Amino acid sequence: MKKIFLCCGAGMSSGFLAQTMRKTAKKKKLNYEIKAASESDIESYIGDTDIVLLGPHMTYLIDEVKDKAEQYKVPMVVIPEDIYGELDGEKMLEQVQSILEKE
Repeated sequence: MKKIFLCCGAGMSSGFLAQTMRKTAKKKKLNYEIKAASESDIESYIGDTDIVLLGPHMTYLIDEVKDKAEQYKVPMVVIPEDIYGELDGEKMLEQVQSILEKE
């Protein structure tokens, strides 16, 4: 099982994207666990995840999150604004899959 962690300010907006990603993963029979939470919860999830997705409005934290992700050898990606705005779980999962395949 691959674990995906979406991070944003309060976890609300990333929660909506996570929900559409879960629906897509289920439809495609992908074995993914997808969670969303606030940036204050990064420490709780980063050690037990395969990829961190950062909300596009959280780029002020990019260096901090990238440093934490590198400590755990976990890739970190800023979610593209179009995917985030459209809550396009399918496109986000395609991007996640291509990243995880390289790992």
